[in-house]
Order: sequence, then structure tokens, then C-alpha cells
Amino acid sequence: MTETSTLVRHAELFYVQAGYGPDLIWGHGLTQTRANEESLGLLDWSGIAARVLRYDARGHGLSQSTPELAGYSWEELARDQLALADHLDIDHYIAAGASMGCGTALHAAVLAPHRVARLVLVIPPTGWETRAVQADQWLTTARVIESKGVEPIIAAMEETAPPDPFADNAEWRDRQAAATRSWDPKRLALVLAGATTANLPDREQIKSITVPSLILAWTGDPIHPVSTAEELAELLPDASLYLASTAAELATWTDRVAAFVAT
Repeated sequence: MTETSTLVRHAELFYVQAGYGPDLIWGHGLTQTRANEESLGLLDWSGIAARVLRYDARGHGLSQSTPELAGYSWEELARDQLALADHLDIDHYIAAGASMGCGTALHAAVLAPHRVARLVLVIPPTGWETRAVQADQWLTTARVIESKGVEPIIAAMEETAPPDPFADNAEWRDRQAAATRSWDPKRLALVLAGATTANLPDREQIKSITVPSLILAWTGDPIHPVSTAEELAELLPDASLYLASTAAELATWTDRVAAFVAT
């Protein structure tokens, strides 16, 4: 598995591609990277029979930051994803991702319905009417980082309960703190401010997505509320939803994705 990069829509994006089977493009969450996302243990890619492309989104990890906030909307990140697929001669693929990556996948399916064969939507984020409150929180967080650095944010995170599947995981906060400290504060503030421009496709657009969709959500996380996952399951014509409230339920996600990809 060799890491490489290419210029995509005026930003250099770093990516890795590995495995055999149908093409699957995975988008990570906001403030995550290919490197630190692995510590969360959401999915074991070795257990999924697919040719998986994972990349650092614009402004994240090794990939280049760009100054325009609108470039970090999920629609624009979907355009990045489709352009990266073009570069790698990937015509049809399974669009998959967590949080921001989930939003990216949905927009990709709206922008290029003939190219997205299936959707894997993991921990869908706030959307539609609930997005404004979250956007205000991201902007406030960005301003704190700009003025005081990341330590006040880490202190606030330590007072926040983790999602239910991580309730008994003593390492959760340490991993989150380490991931936050790994960022250049200016870059982190930029992507958080950029996230204020993001939202899910409108409901009518989502209703038009006819491909099979697997939705995996967890409980106890207001940034990724169950209500979004449930509404997506109602809107998408061919969707299956599974909720995880425990570590054991979370551990089934790799097998669920593997079965969905193999179907």
C-alpha cells in the first residue's frame, strides 16, 4: 500500500488504495485524517472485500489547505472525490464515509448518480434544520482556537460524554486529545470554519437516490444524532439502518459493511 498524491481542483490530495473487489471510496470525518481515524476502530478494512481508496480530504492530514471556506462544504468535497475518482479511472464505485464523509457521499450520489453504485453512510451528522446550531458551535470553536489554541477545546472535550459505544473505553478522550494536538491550529480553525458552509442535500434530492444504502449510526452523540440517521432511512428508497449503543454492537459494523459490499 503506497501513499501518493495528486492535484485535485487546485488542492493536492494524499491517498492510499488497497484491496481487491469493487471500488469503494471512503471519506473520513471532520478534523479526522486517514492516520488518526484508524485509532477509532470503526471498520477493519482487511475484513472487507473491496478495492478501498482512502484519502485525506481538502485541508485535512497531509492534503493541502485552501483559503475559501466554501471549498469545505460537503458538496465541494464531493466534487473533490469525483475528480479524484476520475484521476484514478474509477467509473462506478461505492461511496462511503463517516460524518463529513457521509455528507460527501450523499452529495456525490446527487451530483453523479450514474457513478455511485451503493452508499455506506456511517454516523450521519447534523443536517437540514439542525445544522445551524452545529455550525454556530464549529464557528465558536474555530474562533477559540484562533485566539487561544487547542488546549481550551481539549479541556471542554474532556467534560463531554463520549458516544455510547465508547462509554467504557478509557482511551477515548486520550485519543481525541492526541488527534486534536496533532493539528496545526490555523489549519484546524480553517476547516472548522469551513464546516459552517456544509449541509446535507435537500430532502427531495435524497429521495431521488435509488441505490442500496447501508446506514450505521451510534447513540449518545448530539453531533451525530440518531434523528438524522432515521430520517435518511425514511428518505432513501432502499436503505437499511443499524444502531450501535454498545461496543459489541459497534464491533458488528465491519461484518455488516462486508456483507453489504458482497451482495
